[in-house]
Amino acid sequence: MFTDAQLAPYAAKSTSSRGRRYAESPPSSRSEFQRDRDRIIHSTAFRRLEYKTQVFINHEGDLFRTRLTHSLEVAQIGRSIARNLRLNEDLVEAIALAHDLGHTPFGHAGQDALNTCMKDFGGFEHNLQSLRVVDVLEERYGAFDGLNLTFETREGILKHCSLNNAKNLADVGERFINKTQPTLEAQLTNLADEIAYNNHDIDDGLRSGLLLESQLMELDFYARHRREVDLVYPGINGRRAISETIRRMINILIVDLIQTSEQRIAGHAPASVNDVRSMAPMIAFSDAMHHEAKILKQFLRENLYRHYLVNRMTSKARTIVRELFEIMMAEPILLPPDYQIKHVLLDAESPAEFQFLQARKIADYIAGMTDRYAIREHRRLFSIEEV
Repeated sequence: MFTDAQLAPYAAKSTSSRGRRYAESPPSSRSEFQRDRDRIIHSTAFRRLEYKTQVFINHEGDLFRTRLTHSLEVAQIGRSIARNLRLNEDLVEAIALAHDLGHTPFGHAGQDALNTCMKDFGGFEHNLQSLRVVDVLEERYGAFDGLNLTFETREGILKHCSLNNAKNLADVGERFINKTQPTLEAQLTNLADEIAYNNHDIDDGLRSGLLLESQLMELDFYARHRREVDLVYPGINGRRAISETIRRMINILIVDLIQTSEQRIAGHAPASVNDVRSMAPMIAFSDAMHHEAKILKQFLRENLYRHYLVNRMTSKARTIVRELFEIMMAEPILLPPDYQIKHVLLDAESPAEFQFLQARKIADYIAGMTDRYAIREHRRLFSIEEV
């Protein structure tokens, strides 16, 4: 790991961070970004990631990826890339560990269902919810709500944002309005996320039996590396062969990303992180690798994410989220007290304002649920046999 003095001139440095929303004394034995990472790891939302899923619902098996293991894998890949590019590993790690904190139960099915439920109340997007978690919802410190993370970590968490939402986000929303770029560390973490979930969804898909290796052998990117494994280890098969193949796929994506990014950085020659913000994105795959990654994503979408057995489970997941939202909106007294909006707190505000605030609280409650908690809460509210 590099010190700030050893980092590339265009890397984000903790000693020149744009700071925190609430001023704090600097840490004495760690950097500002290390402090961010530590706060994220100790947060309630981070612990919940253990029981939130990627593709498979939590109870379907103990060996499938969860949001927690995925976040750790993104951090590991991200740090490796950052080290090669002399970027700030600690910032990359903090962003990687926090980027999924706002994800709903049941993966993207849960997010889509909650977004539909919230269509009249500003919608729901897990990126914005992750920022809301670290800015508002975590309750660990006496001096402020949230985790009071640095601007750079918060900026990296917010990968996507509409202009309307950006206008309400002050400093971290500025780049979407001004059409500038985040730090190279944020750009890097976004692609490390893509590397991790594409390749590990292949692993989980094969492990589940929903994907067959014969299908993957029709995909040149997989077949090429699988043949290489056969040459190096004649007769190898089963889990070992699959793991060796996926390991090679991840490695070539990382190497290509590092080499292409080095070339782009050299071509743009940024002298500081401020230069990075005003230039085109510099962390990227080569055109050829970008094409292969795109084909891989299409393959997964068609063969795994839309598999009829996955569709059956995601249909159930959407139903659970929708019915939880609807019954809680209709009868807010069913919510835990901390999630009920009291009329007395709104003074003379309109019923519409009350409804909007209550919907946001319900979205916070549902988004914070783990898969198994959401299933259990649904049973409590809809099954006469549950209490």
